[in-house]
Amino acid sequence: MKVALVGIGKIAIDQHVPAIANSPDWELAATVSRKGSVDGVEAFDDFAAFLSARPDVTVVSLCLPPVPRFDYAEAALLAGRHVMLEKPPGATLAEVHALQALAAAKGLTLYTTWHSRMAHAVAPAKAWLADKAILRAHITWREDVRKWHPGQDWVFEPGGMGVFDPGINALSILTEILPAPVHLTAASLEFPSNRQTPIAAKLTFSGHVTAHFDWRQTGPQTWDIEVETDQGAMALRMGGNVLEIAGQASAGENTIMGEYPALYKRMAELVATNTIEVDLAPMVHVADALTLGRRIETEAFDF
Repeated sequence: MKVALVGIGKIAIDQHVPAIANSPDWELAATVSRKGSVDGVEAFDDFAAFLSARPDVTVVSLCLPPVPRFDYAEAALLAGRHVMLEKPPGATLAEVHALQALAAAKGLTLYTTWHSRMAHAVAPAKAWLADKAILRAHITWREDVRKWHPGQDWVFEPGGMGVFDPGINALSILTEILPAPVHLTAASLEFPSNRQTPIAAKLTFSGHVTAHFDWRQTGPQTWDIEVETDQGAMALRMGGNVLEIAGQASAGENTIMGEYPALYKRMAELVATNTIEVDLAPMVHVADALTLGRRIETEAFDF
Protein backbone atom coordinates (compact mmCIF):
# COMPACT_ATOMS: atom_id res chain seq x y z
CA MET A 1 0.00 0.00 0.00
CA LYS A 2 1.12 3.54 -0.68
CA VAL A 3 1.57 5.85 2.29
CA ALA A 4 2.47 9.52 2.61
CA LEU A 5 4.43 10.89 5.55
CA VAL A 6 3.43 14.37 6.65
CA GLY A 7 5.96 16.24 8.76
CA ILE A 8 9.52 15.17 7.98
CA GLY A 9 11.23 15.95 11.27
CA LYS A 10 13.33 13.96 13.72
CA ILE A 11 10.75 11.28 14.58
CA ALA A 12 9.86 10.72 10.91
CA ILE A 13 13.49 10.34 9.85
CA ASP A 14 14.56 8.28 12.87
CA GLN A 15 11.58 5.91 13.07
CA HIS A 16 8.87 6.19 10.40
CA VAL A 17 11.05 6.19 7.28
CA PRO A 18 13.09 3.08 8.19
CA ALA A 19 9.98 1.26 9.45
CA ILE A 20 8.22 1.83 6.12
CA ALA A 21 11.34 1.00 4.10
CA ASN A 22 11.68 -2.38 5.82
CA SER A 23 7.98 -3.28 5.70
CA PRO A 24 6.53 -5.71 3.14
CA ASP A 25 3.18 -3.91 3.47
CA TRP A 26 4.10 -0.33 2.60
CA GLU A 27 5.63 1.91 -0.04
CA LEU A 28 6.59 5.46 0.93
CA ALA A 29 5.05 7.24 -2.04
CA ALA A 30 5.12 10.90 -0.99
CA THR A 31 6.16 13.31 1.74
CA VAL A 32 4.65 16.63 2.82
CA SER A 33 6.83 19.05 4.74
CA ARG A 34 7.84 22.70 4.73
CA LYS A 35 11.51 21.74 5.05
CA GLY A 36 12.22 18.02 5.15
CA SER A 37 12.21 15.39 2.40
CA VAL A 38 13.30 11.81 1.75
CA ASP A 39 15.65 10.96 -1.10
CA GLY A 40 13.87 9.37 -4.05
CA VAL A 41 10.38 10.17 -2.78
CA GLU A 42 8.10 12.80 -4.30
CA ALA A 43 8.01 15.78 -1.98
CA PHE A 44 5.25 18.36 -1.47
CA ASP A 45 5.28 21.47 0.69
CA ASP A 46 1.49 21.89 0.58
CA PHE A 47 -0.94 19.26 1.86
CA ALA A 48 -3.84 20.28 -0.36
CA ALA A 49 -1.57 20.03 -3.39
CA PHE A 50 -0.55 16.52 -2.35
CA LEU A 51 -4.17 15.42 -1.89
CA SER A 52 -5.03 16.74 -5.35
CA ALA A 53 -1.98 15.36 -7.14
CA ARG A 54 -1.79 11.90 -5.55
CA PRO A 55 -5.22 10.28 -5.20
CA ASP A 56 -3.43 6.93 -5.50
CA VAL A 57 -1.89 7.39 -2.03
CA THR A 58 -4.69 6.14 0.17
CA VAL A 59 -2.97 6.28 3.56
CA VAL A 60 -1.56 9.30 5.38
CA SER A 61 0.73 9.06 8.41
CA LEU A 62 0.87 12.32 10.36
CA CYS A 63 4.13 13.05 12.18
CA LEU A 64 3.43 16.73 12.84
CA PRO A 65 3.36 18.24 16.34
CA PRO A 66 -0.07 17.84 18.00
CA VAL A 67 -1.41 21.38 17.62
CA PRO A 68 -1.53 21.63 13.79
CA ARG A 69 -2.36 17.96 13.27
CA PHE A 70 -6.15 18.14 13.44
CA ASP A 71 -6.54 20.24 10.29
CA TYR A 72 -4.38 17.80 8.32
CA ALA A 73 -6.18 14.75 9.68
CA GLU A 74 -9.59 16.25 8.95
CA ALA A 75 -8.56 17.18 5.40
CA ALA A 76 -7.17 13.70 4.79
CA LEU A 77 -10.34 11.99 6.00
CA LEU A 78 -12.54 14.31 3.96
CA ALA A 79 -10.43 13.38 0.94
CA GLY A 80 -11.07 9.69 1.59
CA ARG A 81 -7.67 8.78 3.02
CA HIS A 82 -6.99 6.48 5.95
CA VAL A 83 -5.11 8.26 8.75
CA MET A 84 -2.42 7.17 11.19
CA LEU A 85 -1.65 9.56 14.06
CA GLU A 86 1.69 9.87 15.85
CA LYS A 87 1.36 10.10 19.62
CA PRO A 88 -0.20 11.99 21.29
CA PRO A 89 -3.05 11.73 18.78
CA GLY A 90 -4.08 15.38 19.13
CA ALA A 91 -3.79 18.56 21.10
CA THR A 92 -7.17 17.97 22.80
CA LEU A 93 -9.44 15.04 23.51
CA ALA A 94 -12.39 16.68 21.76
CA GLU A 95 -10.62 16.99 18.44
CA VAL A 96 -9.72 13.31 18.42
CA HIS A 97 -13.35 12.42 19.17
CA ALA A 98 -14.32 14.59 16.18
CA LEU A 99 -11.84 12.78 13.93
CA GLN A 100 -13.14 9.42 15.15
CA ALA A 101 -16.70 10.39 14.27
CA LEU A 102 -15.61 11.63 10.84
CA ALA A 103 -13.66 8.46 10.11
CA ALA A 104 -16.66 6.36 11.09
CA ALA A 105 -18.95 8.41 8.86
CA LYS A 106 -16.57 8.03 5.92
CA GLY A 107 -15.87 4.33 6.48
CA LEU A 108 -12.14 4.95 6.91
CA THR A 109 -9.42 3.80 9.27
CA LEU A 110 -8.20 6.09 12.04
CA TYR A 111 -5.36 4.72 14.17
CA THR A 112 -4.14 6.46 17.33
CA THR A 113 -0.69 4.94 17.72
CA TRP A 114 1.09 4.40 21.03
CA HIS A 115 4.54 3.18 20.07
CA SER A 116 5.65 2.25 23.59
CA ARG A 117 2.88 -0.34 23.78
CA MET A 118 4.76 -2.19 21.03
CA ALA A 119 7.91 -2.51 23.17
CA HIS A 120 9.17 -6.08 23.47
CA ALA A 121 8.10 -6.82 27.05
CA VAL A 122 4.75 -5.02 27.28
CA ALA A 123 2.61 -7.97 26.17
CA PRO A 124 4.38 -10.44 28.51
CA ALA A 125 4.00 -7.96 31.39
CA LYS A 126 0.28 -7.59 30.70
CA ALA A 127 -0.14 -11.37 30.65
CA TRP A 128 1.79 -11.78 33.92
CA LEU A 129 -0.30 -9.15 35.71
CA ALA A 130 -3.67 -10.36 34.42
CA ASP A 131 -4.55 -12.60 37.38
CA LYS A 132 -2.82 -10.63 40.12
CA ALA A 133 -3.87 -7.93 42.60
CA ILE A 134 -1.86 -4.72 42.29
CA LEU A 135 -0.58 -3.51 45.65
CA ARG A 136 1.55 -0.63 44.42
CA ALA A 137 3.08 0.67 41.21
CA HIS A 138 5.54 3.45 40.42
CA ILE A 139 6.73 4.94 37.15
CA THR A 140 10.13 6.63 36.86
CA TRP A 141 10.47 8.28 33.45
CA ARG A 142 13.42 10.65 33.25
CA GLU A 143 15.14 11.73 30.07
CA ASP A 144 17.01 14.58 28.44
CA VAL A 145 14.83 16.92 26.38
CA ARG A 146 17.94 18.33 24.69
CA LYS A 147 18.75 14.87 23.33
CA TRP A 148 15.29 13.87 22.12
CA HIS A 149 13.86 17.26 21.11
CA PRO A 150 16.89 19.43 20.32
CA GLY A 151 15.83 23.03 19.79
CA GLN A 152 12.16 22.06 19.41
CA ASP A 153 10.51 24.93 21.25
CA TRP A 154 7.03 23.70 20.32
CA VAL A 155 7.19 21.12 23.12
CA PHE A 156 7.12 23.99 25.62
CA GLU A 157 4.29 25.85 23.91
CA PRO A 158 0.58 25.30 24.72
CA GLY A 159 -0.43 21.94 23.28
CA GLY A 160 3.16 20.68 23.25
CA MET A 161 2.58 18.85 26.57
CA GLY A 162 6.09 19.43 27.92
CA VAL A 163 7.36 16.48 29.94
CA PHE A 164 4.11 14.66 29.18
CA ASP A 165 5.37 14.22 25.60
CA PRO A 166 7.60 11.39 26.86
CA GLY A 167 5.54 10.76 29.99
CA ILE A 168 2.51 9.79 27.94
CA ASN A 169 4.57 6.87 26.65
CA ALA A 170 4.77 5.53 30.20
CA LEU A 171 1.05 6.13 30.66
CA SER A 172 0.32 4.26 27.44
CA ILE A 173 2.11 1.23 28.89
CA LEU A 174 0.45 1.59 32.29
CA THR A 175 -3.04 1.71 30.79
CA GLU A 176 -2.21 -1.34 28.68
CA ILE A 177 -0.78 -3.64 31.35
CA LEU A 178 -2.86 -2.97 34.48
CA PRO A 179 -5.71 -5.47 34.92
CA ALA A 180 -8.02 -2.67 36.15
CA PRO A 181 -8.07 1.05 35.30
CA VAL A 182 -6.87 3.78 37.64
CA HIS A 183 -7.57 7.51 37.73
CA LEU A 184 -5.52 10.53 38.71
CA THR A 185 -6.11 12.01 42.16
CA ALA A 186 -3.31 14.61 42.49
CA ALA A 187 -0.36 16.11 40.62
CA SER A 188 2.43 18.64 41.06
CA LEU A 189 3.87 20.16 37.90
CA GLU A 190 7.14 22.08 37.57
CA PHE A 191 7.02 24.84 34.97
CA PRO A 192 10.18 26.70 33.92
CA SER A 193 9.63 30.40 34.54
CA ASN A 194 9.91 31.11 30.80
CA ARG A 195 7.82 28.20 29.49
CA GLN A 196 4.15 27.27 29.07
CA THR A 197 4.32 23.50 29.71
CA PRO A 198 5.90 21.49 32.56
CA ILE A 199 9.42 20.12 32.57
CA ALA A 200 8.74 17.72 35.46
CA ALA A 201 5.69 16.14 37.07
CA LYS A 202 4.76 14.00 40.05
CA LEU A 203 1.46 12.14 39.75
CA THR A 204 -0.71 10.21 42.19
CA PHE A 205 -3.37 7.78 40.97
CA SER A 206 -5.95 5.60 42.63
CA GLY A 207 -4.85 2.09 43.50
CA HIS A 208 -1.52 3.20 45.05
CA VAL A 209 -0.02 4.08 41.68
CA THR A 210 2.45 6.97 41.39
CA ALA A 211 4.69 8.45 38.72
CA HIS A 212 7.62 10.85 38.44
CA PHE A 213 8.47 12.38 35.07
CA ASP A 214 11.50 14.63 34.52
CA TRP A 215 12.95 16.07 31.31
CA ARG A 216 16.22 17.28 32.84
CA GLN A 217 18.12 14.01 33.25
CA THR A 218 21.47 13.85 31.50
CA GLY A 219 23.59 10.74 30.97
CA PRO A 220 21.78 7.38 31.06
CA GLN A 221 18.03 7.70 30.62
CA THR A 222 15.52 6.06 32.97
CA TRP A 223 12.29 4.45 31.70
CA ASP A 224 11.05 2.13 34.46
CA ILE A 225 7.69 0.85 35.68
CA GLU A 226 7.79 -1.15 38.93
CA VAL A 227 4.75 -3.07 40.18
CA GLU A 228 4.21 -4.92 43.45
CA THR A 229 1.49 -7.58 43.43
CA ASP A 230 0.04 -10.14 45.81
CA GLN A 231 2.24 -12.69 44.02
CA GLY A 232 5.53 -10.82 43.87
CA ALA A 233 7.25 -7.96 42.11
CA MET A 234 7.50 -7.11 38.44
CA ALA A 235 9.39 -4.37 36.63
CA LEU A 236 9.52 -3.09 33.07
CA ARG A 237 12.85 -1.51 32.13
CA MET A 238 14.16 0.24 29.03
CA GLY A 239 10.81 1.79 28.15
CA GLY A 240 8.93 -1.50 28.26
CA ASN A 241 11.52 -3.58 26.45
CA VAL A 242 12.82 -5.67 29.36
CA LEU A 243 10.62 -7.55 31.84
CA GLU A 244 11.93 -8.47 35.28
CA ILE A 245 10.13 -10.86 37.62
CA ALA A 246 11.37 -10.84 41.22
CA GLY A 247 14.45 -8.92 40.06
CA GLN A 248 15.42 -11.37 37.32
CA ALA A 249 15.17 -10.72 33.58
CA SER A 250 12.27 -12.75 32.21
CA ALA A 251 11.40 -11.47 28.72
CA GLY A 252 12.18 -8.82 26.16
CA GLU A 253 15.30 -7.35 24.60
CA ASN A 254 17.66 -4.63 25.78
CA THR A 255 16.86 -2.37 22.85
CA ILE A 256 14.30 0.33 22.09
CA MET A 257 14.09 -0.47 18.38
CA GLY A 258 11.25 -2.37 16.76
CA GLU A 259 8.23 -0.42 17.97
CA TYR A 260 7.46 1.47 14.77
CA PRO A 261 7.59 -1.57 12.45
CA ALA A 262 4.93 -3.09 14.71
CA LEU A 263 2.80 0.06 14.39
CA TYR A 264 2.90 -0.08 10.61
CA LYS A 265 2.08 -3.78 10.64
CA ARG A 266 -0.97 -2.99 12.76
CA MET A 267 -1.97 -0.12 10.47
CA ALA A 268 -1.89 -2.50 7.50
CA GLU A 269 -4.27 -4.83 9.35
CA LEU A 270 -6.63 -1.98 10.20
CA VAL A 271 -6.72 -0.59 6.66
CA ALA A 272 -7.41 -4.04 5.25
CA THR A 273 -10.66 -4.13 7.24
CA ASN A 274 -11.47 -0.37 7.39
CA THR A 275 -11.24 -0.59 11.18
CA ILE A 276 -10.95 2.33 13.59
CA GLU A 277 -8.62 1.90 16.57
CA VAL A 278 -8.76 4.88 18.92
CA ASP A 279 -7.64 4.68 22.56
CA LEU A 280 -7.42 7.93 24.49
CA ALA A 281 -6.77 6.50 27.97
CA PRO A 282 -3.17 7.79 28.20
CA MET A 283 -4.21 11.24 27.03
CA VAL A 284 -7.05 11.36 29.58
CA HIS A 285 -4.47 11.01 32.37
CA VAL A 286 -2.45 13.90 30.94
CA ALA A 287 -5.54 16.10 30.65
CA ASP A 288 -6.46 15.25 34.24
CA ALA A 289 -2.93 16.11 35.42
CA LEU A 290 -3.09 19.49 33.71
CA THR A 291 -6.51 20.04 35.34
CA LEU A 292 -5.65 18.91 38.88
CA GLY A 293 -1.95 19.75 38.90
CA ARG A 294 -0.49 22.18 41.41
CA ARG A 295 1.84 24.59 39.58
CA ILE A 296 5.42 24.97 40.84
CA GLU A 297 7.66 27.51 39.12
CA THR A 298 11.25 26.45 38.56
CA GLU A 299 14.30 27.95 36.88
CA ALA A 300 14.12 29.10 33.26
CA PHE A 301 14.95 26.57 30.56
CA ASP A 302 16.62 27.22 27.21
CA PHE A 303 18.02 24.84 24.62
